[in-house]
Formats: sequence, structure tokens, C-alpha cells
Amino acid sequence: MARSFDTVLIANRGEIAVRIIRACREAGLKTVQAYSSADADTLPVRMADEAVLIGGPKPAESYLNTGALLQAAAQAGAGAVHPGYGFLSENADFADAVVAAGLVYIGPQAEIIRMMGDKVRARQCAKQAGVPVIPGSEGVVSTEAEALAVAAEIGYPVLIKAAAGGGGRGMRVAQDASELRDKLAGAMNEAQAAFGSREVYLEKFLERIRHIEVQVAGDGNEVIHLGDRDCSIQRRHQKLLEEGPAVALDHALQEEIRLSARTLAASIGYRNVGTVEFIVEPRSRQFYFIEMNTRIQVEHPVTELLTGVDLVKMQLAIAAGLPLSVRQEDVRLHGHAIELRINAENPAKGFIPCAGRITEFAMPSGPGVRVDTHAYAGYELPPYYDSLLAKLLVWGRDREEALDRLRRALDEARIEGIATTLAFHRQLLREGDFLRNDTHTRFIKEHMYGKHPMRHLL
Repeated sequence: MARSFDTVLIANRGEIAVRIIRACREAGLKTVQAYSSADADTLPVRMADEAVLIGGPKPAESYLNTGALLQAAAQAGAGAVHPGYGFLSENADFADAVVAAGLVYIGPQAEIIRMMGDKVRARQCAKQAGVPVIPGSEGVVSTEAEALAVAAEIGYPVLIKAAAGGGGRGMRVAQDASELRDKLAGAMNEAQAAFGSREVYLEKFLERIRHIEVQVAGDGNEVIHLGDRDCSIQRRHQKLLEEGPAVALDHALQEEIRLSARTLAASIGYRNVGTVEFIVEPRSRQFYFIEMNTRIQVEHPVTELLTGVDLVKMQLAIAAGLPLSVRQEDVRLHGHAIELRINAENPAKGFIPCAGRITEFAMPSGPGVRVDTHAYAGYELPPYYDSLLAKLLVWGRDREEALDRLRRALDEARIEGIATTLAFHRQLLREGDFLRNDTHTRFIKEHMYGKHPMRHLL
């Protein structure tokens, strides 16, 4: 069913807001940027057709304030709301409120957000669809005795995970029963603080794994996949580098994982773009579903470089009620793409976030280079939000060319005034195992901190 709108309220900030504005402009849509008092001088506010102040600097006063966002949409005459990623992008109640206000929500159905946001229900959906899941509890564990019984059955080490969680928050690894007793309450408390729910569940903790995700898109009738991305370079479960395709896996295993993602999304009648995430044990070739993100991903440009498909414009079209413009047989992956997340963080001090004024900001360009950012020289980076400054992407005919291009691009990049992860990324490109694509999700902790504490990155 067609859902007409000509103006989109952007319920987000930073580089993703810039990305949405550009897609809307190409699609002939007007944009309204909702902004906090801390973001009055940001690039999205300057670029949008209109900007509306929605509250104070703290997220609860602005980007997490449903009432203020809906009021801004009404004030500006917006017919649709794009939540971006983070903030309210996976909040089913927000999606319901947008629709109840007579607006189009540029994302999946609220019930699907609710279902996939509940990690226990998501596991159950995956099992019903025939997609392998990690051995673990069948539902939430409410008591220490219940947790100990599950752990004894699946074997240590085990991972305690927030049922309503994501992004690594509310997670603890227990190597034995004593650690499980010590860490269970802490995981529950963190889950309550981060997600408003103390519910947790247990999974078998697997080491030396790769984190692989598959980009999917659906219009409510058809679902396609647009290839995979390897997101194994992480710290504290937060991704720092993503690349695609996942060439460390053989082609048959890649296709099996992609088909599983498409099958799961189709089984729930998925609409809009999303990402199905897996962990993979390369030696055994076993893979397991871990979660589905019902929103645009930070690393979506990797897929755009590989396929030539504008995923944000695809979101807009699906939200307007149009069928998918790309069929599965039309999807082709060309070359290799890598994304670096340039964060305002100090790697030598445990990646602590850094706020302040950027005195110099020079990003690379040239063949095969893309930069998505909201930053500029003179920008005062506020301390209230995510530390992501820019996404530096490169494309090459193969991984080797992409790495060569990435070295060149990093040599050109210069940010002064605040600490960033640029030096960390330059060091990463000197790591032999990374260059050989022999990595896993604990690579940074074991290889980079283990061999040199990074004091030289100050």
C-alpha cells in the first residue's frame, strides 16, 4: 500500500543525519533536522531544509524524547520519520507512536522490532526458521540456581547476555561456576540500567570466532540479501573496522550464511533494511545466529560500495510502499570494501571518549575513497553522544588493493585538537595477522594490547 510523504524528520544526529539528508535530497524529499541545544552548529542542522530545536543536550531531553520529536514533526509538517541508528531506532514504542501520530515510520514494523529486540524471542524465531543458534538457555534465567544448571548442561565458559540488549552492554563471560555467581548480578544490573530490563539469558561462549553479518532488505513480500560483512575487529564488543565480502570464509560457507539470513528475514515478513548477525568458527565451518538489527547499520556503506545499491534510498522507497527495486538475481558483489570507524577516543587509555574542539580536520579523497562525516575544523565535539567522528571507506578490486588504498588514505587523514583512533588504525595496518586476514573478535585485545600497550599512540 502506498504511503505518501514529501518531508522527512530526521530523529538523529551526526554522520547518519548527514547521510539521510543526502539520500532524501536525491529522492526529491525535503528534510527537517531535529537537534539538541548542543548540536546547534552541526553540519546536519546547516544542511537540512529546516531545523527544529527539540531540547537540551542530554539524550533524554532531546533524541530520546518521543514527545519532542513528534511535536517537531508536526510543527514542520513532516510526513515521515527516519530514526537512523542508535537512540530510538530499535524502540518499538517509538515506532508505534510515530504511526499513531499519522506519520510514516522509515523502518520495519513495530512488532518486528519488538520481536527481534528480545534476544530470547529472536533465538526462538531463528530456530523455528531452521537457522542454527548457539547452545544456551531456552529463555531467560531468573535465579542463580537456574543459571548454574544451564551452564552445567552447556559447559563453561558461558556468556551472560541481556535479553533486551545489544552493542555488548549487559554481557559478561564466566569461566566457571564461581565466576558465574560473581557476575550474574552485575550483568542484570547493567541490563537494567541500559535497557530497562534485568532479564538475561546464557549462551555457550565461543572463542576464536569471526563476527559475520548479512545485509538484508524486504518489502513485506520479498526478501533479498546483499552480501556479507566481516566485523571481527572489535574492542569491548564494539566494531572498529568492517570489510566485505567475508573472504576469509570459503564461498560455499558464505552462501550458506547468506541464505540463512534471508530465510530468517523472510520467515518474519521483514520490511525495510536490516542486518542478521552470526558468529562463525572458521575451522569447523559452524555458524550460529546471534541477533538481528532492525535498522540501518553504521557499516552499511561497505555494502553500498560492493553492490552499488543506495540502502538509505531503498529505505525511503520501501517506507513509501514501493516494492524492492532489486531482485536477488540482480545482486552482484564487486571488489572489496573496508570501513574504518574514526572515533574521538584515546586508544592508549582504553579507548576512552574525548570531547573538545577540532582544530584541524582533513579527510582523504581520490579514487575508491569515501568519507561519511559530520565533523569539520572548528567543530566543538560535545561530550553527550557517541564518539564516532567519521567513517573512512575504501574500495579495491580485491582485498590487497583495498588495503593499499587504505594505507594511502590514512596517510592523508589528519585530525588535530582531540584524540582519535587514527593512530590505532595505522598500527592495525602493520599487523601481519590482520594483513593475512587471520583475525577473530579478540584480536585487538590479544594481539595489539598483548604485544604493545599502545603508549606510542598518545
